[in-house]
Amino acid sequence: MSTKNTATEGESYGAFVRRQFRKSTFGVISLWIVGVIAVIAILADVLANDKPIVCSIKNETRFPVFVEYGVTMGITTWGADFATADWKTLPYDWAVWPPVPFAPNSTDKNLVTLKDRAPSSKHLLGTDGLGRDVLAGVIHGSRYALSIGFIAMSIALTIGIILGAIAGFFGGLVDIIISRLIEIVITFPRFFLIITIVALVEQGSLWLIMGLIGLTGWTSIARFMRGEVLRVRNLDYISAATALGYSTPRVIFRHVIPNAIAPVLIYAAFGIVSAILFESALSFLGFGVPPTVVTWGSVLQAARSSTASWWLAIFPGLMIFITVSAFNLIGDALRDATDPRLRS
Repeated sequence: MSTKNTATEGESYGAFVRRQFRKSTFGVISLWIVGVIAVIAILADVLANDKPIVCSIKNETRFPVFVEYGVTMGITTWGADFATADWKTLPYDWAVWPPVPFAPNSTDKNLVTLKDRAPSSKHLLGTDGLGRDVLAGVIHGSRYALSIGFIAMSIALTIGIILGAIAGFFGGLVDIIISRLIEIVITFPRFFLIITIVALVEQGSLWLIMGLIGLTGWTSIARFMRGEVLRVRNLDYISAATALGYSTPRVIFRHVIPNAIAPVLIYAAFGIVSAILFESALSFLGFGVPPTVVTWGSVLQAARSSTASWWLAIFPGLMIFITVSAFNLIGDALRDATDPRLRS
């Protein structure tokens, strides 16, 4: 037997998955794309803002971009007069501005005609009907898209994994009750259910959208988790843990779930895609986040009232397409990488 084969047989499951994932060119490229989008989301305030990143006024260095987060670098000493200040006209000694010197909600009142709002050297991706910069909206929208995707999917994973593990481990009446609950939730039209609840709330919020998407998206995860737990619950190490007198919660959370969760997590990539599309569709229809929150879907919604403003549909739509495609390709690559038949 060759040295290469011996190393392959002796490698851990995690190393095997990483090695197989690296064989997927599209998966690796998609992972880098998601990483770039994540960096843009984290640094959104530094990349697009109507405040300087750092500046000096009367020989005092300040960091205006971070004022919203209460960072104590002299910012809190500016006083309330800076809350409504025109950051473009302050008497700076010097200032370093973001690459896109516009906040997602700042408006350019000098734009009157459709030609003025089209992409230009000042507004690279154009503006909407209110004069809000589309590039700033796309940059800040990446933060909301990933936040909605990851938080909503975390809620769905938590509920689905716990209920699926309990159903698969105990079986019998418990399994029947949880399975019937899953079937009941599946029967509700998820999209219209969310629209109905959002429409009943006087003022929707980003957290409400995240919660609703998460609370209605756990059923497939629970069914998948139940199947995985049914597979592992009778294995020797589970029987040994039970024979040693370990409590049921310890057996479930320390031994069953960790050994059954890997295939389930692959579904998370596809679930993030679903959450992003749900929010975009809700915002496009006017049932999404509040008007003051700029997301990719809300920029698309603005295109409905101005069909001639092609840039309002193309650029946020392209970001949704790239992000959704990247997560789908990552999910496909992970599914192939975790296929046990490839280990031979």
